[in-house]
Amino acid sequence: MDREVAEVKPEAVVHLAGIAFVAHAHDEAFYAVNVVGTTNLLGALVRLDSPPRMVLLASSANVYGNTDQSPISEHQAPAPVNHYGMSKLAMEYMARTFMDRLNIVITRPFNYTGPGQDVAFLIPKLALHFARRSPTISLGNLHVEREFNDVRTVCDAYLSLLVHGEPGETYNVCSGRPYELQHVIDSFERLTSHEIAISVNPEFVRANEVHRLCGNPAKLDTLLARHGCQLEALPLDKTLSDMLAAVKIERIAPPMR
Repeated sequence: MDREVAEVKPEAVVHLAGIAFVAHAHDEAFYAVNVVGTTNLLGALVRLDSPPRMVLLASSANVYGNTDQSPISEHQAPAPVNHYGMSKLAMEYMARTFMDRLNIVITRPFNYTGPGQDVAFLIPKLALHFARRSPTISLGNLHVEREFNDVRTVCDAYLSLLVHGEPGETYNVCSGRPYELQHVIDSFERLTSHEIAISVNPEFVRANEVHRLCGNPAKLDTLLARHGCQLEALPLDKTLSDMLAAVKIERIAPPMR
């Protein structure tokens, strides 16, 4: 890690590497990658002759767990209910041991999606099935509410925080607009004029499911407004349409040689 970082000499760092699939098969991998991996990166950055001016670490809204507060602000006490959320919270605490030597901001992004996301995740799985006009699909818990923000908006937020973020602070990256899963399914049906028969596979239902996850964007919005900035929140239909189009392009593209 030291050699690679020294070769790049980064002016700024956006650390997105990690295991983000909550149902990952090996619990210990969450900590090895999300905590120890981040420790290794920050250690290498500290040892540079000229450390980067800003380091952004992507944590997760999953650190909040199940809470009665909604929308959730950064003041809400974390209470993760799965190893993914716990590993991200451990990463946050570990990162604070470097904050006397590095300018670090921590983000807690709420659910986001977009073209190119792995089909192991819910929305791209739906997009693939609707694009293929599959007759059926097996899902997990249908009674959940999530924000489904566009990855392009999240990227804009990260770039803005590299410039305007206050070191040592934690920011929700969210819209405050949750959707029931059924709303997303209905949107895909409307966009494709295709209906899918949905079955619930018990193997996909997590006992420690976070039922509602909706964030309060006020802290980030206020910060950006002070600097004359504002994030553009893309409509959900735009995100879903682009994901459907991306699936169709992948299907007709010639094989790579």
